[in-house]
Amino acid sequence: MSFEDFSDVLDGNRRFAADYRDPDLKAIAARGLAVLTCMDSRIDPLRMLGISPGDAKILRNAGARVTEDVLRTLVLATNLLGVERFMIVAHTNCRMTNVTEADVHEAVRDAGGPDTRSLAFLTSLDVHESVRQDVQRVKSSPYLPRLTVGGFRYHLETGELEAIC
Repeated sequence: MSFEDFSDVLDGNRRFAADYRDPDLKAIAARGLAVLTCMDSRIDPLRMLGISPGDAKILRNAGARVTEDVLRTLVLATNLLGVERFMIVAHTNCRMTNVTEADVHEAVRDAGGPDTRSLAFLTSLDVHESVRQDVQRVKSSPYLPRLTVGGFRYHLETGELEAIC
């Protein structure tokens, strides 16, 4: 395998490593916080919340949805990594909140991708309702009885967080 396709980021890593000093961060979340947000590259979760590396566990996926993998990760984070609080942070102008499941399957197909109808993309035309449902899903988990959960929406246009629930 050739790594030429990654040369830009590998070069960036070399520059980063040249000046790197181990900050001796612990594996636990220093602020007892975990954050789920969208994979959208316009979101910088640490800067958005005014926190630093080591303060929180950051989870990301398309649409900031609570999936089985998110629940599995939260069980580990709460029991082994010091997490006591969990923020679900959706955002404005998210493609996963402006289309239906059928629209996403069609868009992937139209882009030359495979048939994705066996996948659930967890789209939602009502971001407030999907955040409420995901907060309830976490609160209802028998594996996360002591976790404090909040739902929010990040406004890309202003940088502000809107509390939903």
